[in-house]
Amino acid sequence: MEIGNPLDFTGRVVLVTGGTKGIGAAIAGAFLGAGAEVVVCGRDAPRELPSARGREAVFVPADVRDPAAASFLVDAAVERFGRLDVLVNNAGGSPDADAATVSPRFVEKIVALNLLAPFYVAQAAHRVMSTQEDGGAVVNIGSVSAHDPQPGTAAYTAAKAGLLALTRALALEWAPRVRVNHITTGLIRTESAASVYGADGGASVAAVIPMERMAVPGDVARACLFLAGGLSGYVNGADLAVHGGGEFPARFLAAKAGDAAG
Repeated sequence: MEIGNPLDFTGRVVLVTGGTKGIGAAIAGAFLGAGAEVVVCGRDAPRELPSARGREAVFVPADVRDPAAASFLVDAAVERFGRLDVLVNNAGGSPDADAATVSPRFVEKIVALNLLAPFYVAQAAHRVMSTQEDGGAVVNIGSVSAHDPQPGTAAYTAAKAGLLALTRALALEWAPRVRVNHITTGLIRTESAASVYGADGGASVAAVIPMERMAVPGDVARACLFLAGGLSGYVNGADLAVHGGGEFPARFLAAKAGDAAG
């Protein structure tokens, strides 16, 4: 993609998995606002589609854990718009679970959603992008859990670590026609996750982040615009941290609390 206006995606087609709510909806809205045609997917039709500048995303029902459904999703986007320029593998997530007692079925589902599904959709997208003169870009939405595991997230952590490794492997195989990059997200304030942040609305969580606030979905969406656009034309196999600097070490917080008490 030529640089020109690096935030102008007019004439480009973008597919966002899990793009009907939360972070995915923000990503879809950002690309719509930048002029792109956007396709989103989910297992169930949303009550409201992402929109911007008077235009809505196109919804295609798909369970991307199924390779055939992932292929159909890409084919539907191409049939509708004639091409595919950007894939954002956003669908993912997991409830907490005790690694000692969690069922094999749970583990399989979490790994399928967070690792296998991005692989399946990326394969289908590559089939299209590799034939286009200006190729395409894949952005995988990962998690800080891949670098810093937390209790209750063993299957999710393993899958997200795999997604990061997959990104680097695909970047090696598919360049220069198709660039593949990764975003490491940290704590993000979304409507569905608000209940886990405590009675203070997340103030105590924000206190451990150097940027002094939790991320919002728009922070991730803007990073996607960068990685999919002309300004990042030589960026391939990268892991872009969108986590506000991570979290302060426990020893630092303990020392800070001790100074305050003294």
